[in-house]
Amino acid sequence: MKQIIINELKMLFRVRVLVYLTALFIITLIMVTWSGSAQTSQQQQQQQAAGEHVREQWESIDNMNPHSAAHYGSYVFKPVTSLSSIDEGINSITGNVLRLEGHMQNEIIYSEASQTLSVSKFGKLKPSLLLQYIIPLLLIFLAFASVSSEKETGRLKLLVLQGASLRSVIFSKAISVWMYGLLLLAVTVAGQMIINSQGIGKDSLIRITLLSLVYSAYYYIITLLSTWFSARLKTNTASLSSMLGLWLLWTIFLPRIWGNTTDKLYPLPSRQNFTAAMQEDRSQGLDGHNPSDKRSEEFKQQTLAKYKVTSLQDLPVNFDGLRMQADEEYGNAVWDKHFGNNYGLLQKQKKFYQLSGIINPFASLQSTGMALSGSDMHHHLDFLQQAENYRRTLIKTLNDQHAFGGSKTGERAQKENNQFYRSISQFEYKMPSWKLISIHYVTDFLLLAIWVLAITIIVFTTSKKIKLA
Repeated sequence: MKQIIINELKMLFRVRVLVYLTALFIITLIMVTWSGSAQTSQQQQQQQAAGEHVREQWESIDNMNPHSAAHYGSYVFKPVTSLSSIDEGINSITGNVLRLEGHMQNEIIYSEASQTLSVSKFGKLKPSLLLQYIIPLLLIFLAFASVSSEKETGRLKLLVLQGASLRSVIFSKAISVWMYGLLLLAVTVAGQMIINSQGIGKDSLIRITLLSLVYSAYYYIITLLSTWFSARLKTNTASLSSMLGLWLLWTIFLPRIWGNTTDKLYPLPSRQNFTAAMQEDRSQGLDGHNPSDKRSEEFKQQTLAKYKVTSLQDLPVNFDGLRMQADEEYGNAVWDKHFGNNYGLLQKQKKFYQLSGIINPFASLQSTGMALSGSDMHHHLDFLQQAENYRRTLIKTLNDQHAFGGSKTGERAQKENNQFYRSISQFEYKMPSWKLISIHYVTDFLLLAIWVLAITIIVFTTSKKIKLA
């Protein structure tokens, strides 16, 4: 078997056209990897500059009322990582700028897709496009005639007569083509690590290793299936047509069909209905800007009873700040209900879509590829959650200063100096580790492993039944 693999590899690289194509493809892979890294680096620099500008504006605030500062707000930017240059996942359509302000949990805006006219259904040219679509297609073309051509020339019978089992021939030819795919994968991974050597830490190394294993597993499935079809079917045309049909089903039709089914089973509310429902719930709560509001009056009486006084002027704190924070906390409960419902639906959609990996290993490849690159839905939701937690802390700090900073109720001239605003910490997003993210993708990893095992068993057990001519 080892000798057959060596001979197959020699035969592959004796074909000059393939050697030239391989060299050209490797150059293309390196250029695309470099281009993706350059785009990511540029975006990181732009975000850093924008973040520093926003922070500078915040720290320049002086003599402003804390609640006015809450309306002034701030901005945070969804960071990109060195690995997202491999697979941008959903990043180009979800947006990357989030406004933080009082009384409102905003949606993230300014996606790349909304700002360009050249968005294709496949997205921008990233290494993932070549790794997921082009390389598997190339492996199919290399493997589809590997056994059927041997049948047509009669060489397969000769190999069997010389002592090689048909099973070993099939596996050897598949492994030789698979190793070619691993070579292209290794070039991409090595290029990524060299170009982004400064931005790759321990967590990134583990992610890259897992990413390489996932792609290796998918390439193994593609090459072994192609070789098996080549052995089972009588002609090269039948073998190629069958595998191309399966490739189209996996990469084009099944993702669309399953995706549409997922949307039907777990539909998200329209933006109009979502906003209207939030506004309706929000109107049922305390209004921090309306002292005559019934709920504000109830809160006022509760506060007076708590401090054991009879009028707002007797309170040792500023009731306006307390009312603003009470208004904020009610709003937070509303946001948790509606945004939480949306996030729950997104997670249900994701889990159901992952089940498509039972019949489509490409779905599992895409899911794990985005996850390990830090550009999937779970990374996105994690950023939104951390940003919202920071927003609530920020607004509470401002409202508490308004309430307990020494001013009395009704004193509108209260202003805080620059030192106070500088003391409020800046938002820093902490990317979740690969362990925390991998928990959500056990299904995908498991299904890919089952596919590898199932294809291996099928080929192993059916090889004896294949006719030699």
